[in-house]
Amino acid sequence: MTTTSLAHRATAVAARASDLSKVYGLGETQVVALDRVSVDFRQGEFTAIMGPSGSGKSTLMHCVAGLDSFSSGSVQLGETELSTLKDKQLTQLRRDKIGFIFQAFNLLPTLTALENITLPMDIAGRKPDKQWLDQVISMIGLADRLGHRPTQLSGGQQQRVAVARALASQPEIIFGDEPTGNLDSRSGAEVLGFLRNSVRELGQTVVMVTHDPAAASYADRVIFLADGRIVDEMLHPSADGVLDRMKAFDAKGRTS
Repeated sequence: MTTTSLAHRATAVAARASDLSKVYGLGETQVVALDRVSVDFRQGEFTAIMGPSGSGKSTLMHCVAGLDSFSSGSVQLGETELSTLKDKQLTQLRRDKIGFIFQAFNLLPTLTALENITLPMDIAGRKPDKQWLDQVISMIGLADRLGHRPTQLSGGQQQRVAVARALASQPEIIFGDEPTGNLDSRSGAEVLGFLRNSVRELGQTVVMVTHDPAAASYADRVIFLADGRIVDEMLHPSADGVLDRMKAFDAKGRTS
């Protein structure tokens, strides 16, 4: 790969929000969940989104991922403007271009781990790239559990299957909404390690909403929201650094 292409990859944008606003209700009951937010999520980067409850962090992720509509502004996934898409096109975009990992594992209990991993591609009528699939399965360390159903797996193993499912279709970007929220600290660390490795080893792009400073420390950068706006950003975060930043926001909120 040339120096020019490396530089391009480092600055290429997987998803972009521009002046993004999301408003619920009218008049006195109006709630501004997002207030003219502009942010880029760069390719091959792991970004964590943090903020106090009600800050708009999940709303931002859902709007950028095409899971929720927005009131004004724009969202681009690659070169595609989401606001121009009809429902069917948006569904296809989510299926073909985006991977999702949620706090609930969302595995089908009647399917094996491998069948759960390949399910989105099966629905789309696409065959998985065997070499890529083998690489993903090797990375998450579940090669000996592929024939087991979810009830035969621990919570951490189930979430690893969900991570593999998100990675298997080689999406342009993966969104995680509190993906370790239902896991103990050890299992959560394993899953976060897999996500970080998917960025470093596979060139994946990951955007994760979390309230946990330890989880955020696995990311390349953290963006902080408060009252529907981005108020800060931290590169190469540490758990202690993120915790201190969150405490500062809490203190400011109490005194304002």
